[in-house]
Formats: sequence, structure tokens, C-alpha cells
Amino acid sequence: MNGSCLNFDSPIRDAISRIRFAPGSNNLLISSWDSTLRLFDVDKCELRFEAPNGGSGLLDCCFESESVALTANSDGSVIRYDMGVGNSKAIGKHEDLATCIEYSEEKCQLISAGWDKKVKFWDPRSTSSLGCLSSLGMEVESMSLSGLSLMIAHRSSVHLYDLRRLDKSLEAKEYFMDIHIKCVRTNSELEGFIAGSVDGRVALKHVGQSKTDEGLRGVVVTGDNEGYATIWDVIKRRRLLEFPRFPNSVASVACNHRGQLLAVASSYTYQEANEREEHPQIFMHHLDAQQIESNSASSSRKT
Repeated sequence: MNGSCLNFDSPIRDAISRIRFAPGSNNLLISSWDSTLRLFDVDKCELRFEAPNGGSGLLDCCFESESVALTANSDGSVIRYDMGVGNSKAIGKHEDLATCIEYSEEKCQLISAGWDKKVKFWDPRSTSSLGCLSSLGMEVESMSLSGLSLMIAHRSSVHLYDLRRLDKSLEAKEYFMDIHIKCVRTNSELEGFIAGSVDGRVALKHVGQSKTDEGLRGVVVTGDNEGYATIWDVIKRRRLLEFPRFPNSVASVACNHRGQLLAVASSYTYQEANEREEHPQIFMHHLDAQQIESNSASSSRKT
């Protein structure tokens, strides 16, 4: 479980905003406030792609395919990168910061959201707009896509949409009356979603009245501004493993497609007054299920 640090010939010069593994490989996509998108081949320990975008910070990134990436930027722009040939083009623009970006394989659509209180849908091949959700009334804090289910978080509420019917929200609830949601995540294994708040709380919520704990499977990984990353058992709602403290805040975490590698971005996030402004770093951990269970059992015996 000991982590190794990825080595860059030129260090990442500003805060990391997001890391994501490729759909079918161990290539890691990295967006940061230094205006540069990077693709790092973890298997070969080498940087495969690096592209500055001209000055605006990158606030989110995602894969369209193994060789194509997308970013949401602080100037509101949405950029598509063909990493195979090394070029990029603007897809569209928000009227304020573009904060979130996702790609739907099922609909072949790019989805972006921002502080202009809009969620926009694009055809990435023609750069034409396919529609817009403009009735949210608040800045989008976080967005998560799983299949045809799109979840949008702002303030203390989460909205659920079906990409086949965007005319109405399937579910829109103010799940958390007293907290500000920072991050919402879901996937095909969750019959609900995980939400993290700005004050460090993590909540698991079911979608629909018929959902039970037995419908939720697997584990989740969380990170905080204190520099800790933790693996949790979703079903039993207990901590399986807490990693030793990282040099700075945990800005983003990502697991590869096989669930064997965990990447942790240790970086200042501009959210805490006492953050250490060291160069951002990314640590790789090999996940061993037996060791995680062993550590969990050992912790349980001590408490």
C-alpha cells in the first residue's frame, strides 16, 4: 500500500483540479490551474501529452476516448484535445467559470456546467449546441454521470436527470439542510450517490423510496483538506483504511478501470488559509483487497 510519487521533468506549477484514469488503460489525465492539461502513462512512468491552453485555469477534465480529452476552464471555455495528433479546439463557452465536464458514451454528448447557472450539452464533433438546462437558479458545484443518469449538485440540493428526458428533473431534493455540498459522485454500482460537504462530512443517500442498504455495493475513497485519503465500506458504512497524511490537501482521487490502482493528487486547493504552497504531487497506490481487510480488522480490534 506504500505510495510512489509520479515524476515530472517540469513540475506542475499550480493547484491540481482533477485527475481521472482512462477508460481502458493506466493513462492518467491531469487538469490544473497552471493552464496545462497533462496525460501521464503510469505503466511506463512517462508524460505522454502536455498542452497549455493559453492562460485560463483548468477546473475539470474528462476522457471522451483513450486519445481524446475535454476540459472546463476558468474563462468559461470548453476545450477538446485530440492527444493522438496533439491539437485542440474550443467546443463552446459558458458566461462564467466552467466548473464541471462529463462525456456520455450512450448519447455521444459532451456535458458542461458552470457558475452561469447552466448545464450545456454539445456535439463534440461539430461543436454545435444540443441544448441547455438554464432553470437551476444556482451555480453548479459538482456533477456526476453514470450511464444515462446525470446528477447535479448546488448548495444543499441534488438534482437527478435522465439524459433521454431533460425536460424535467426526475428527482430534485434538498438532501442536506445544513451543509454546503462540495462534491457529488455516483457510478453503476451505487443505487444512490455519495456527497461530500465543504466542512468535511460525507453522506450516502439513496435515490427513490425503494432503495435499501443491500442495493449498495463496493467501496468509496474520500480525500480532505487536512491531507488524508480514506477508503470506506459502502455497505457497512465503516472505514477500511486511512492512508498516512499526504504533504498537502487531497485535491482529487481516481481509481483505474480494474480497481487496482489509486491515484491521489496532493495539492493546495485555495480553500484553506494554512495550506502549504508546495509543488503539487500525485501519488500512486496499489490496492490490495486482503491487506485493506486486514488493516480494517486490526483497527476494529483496537477500538
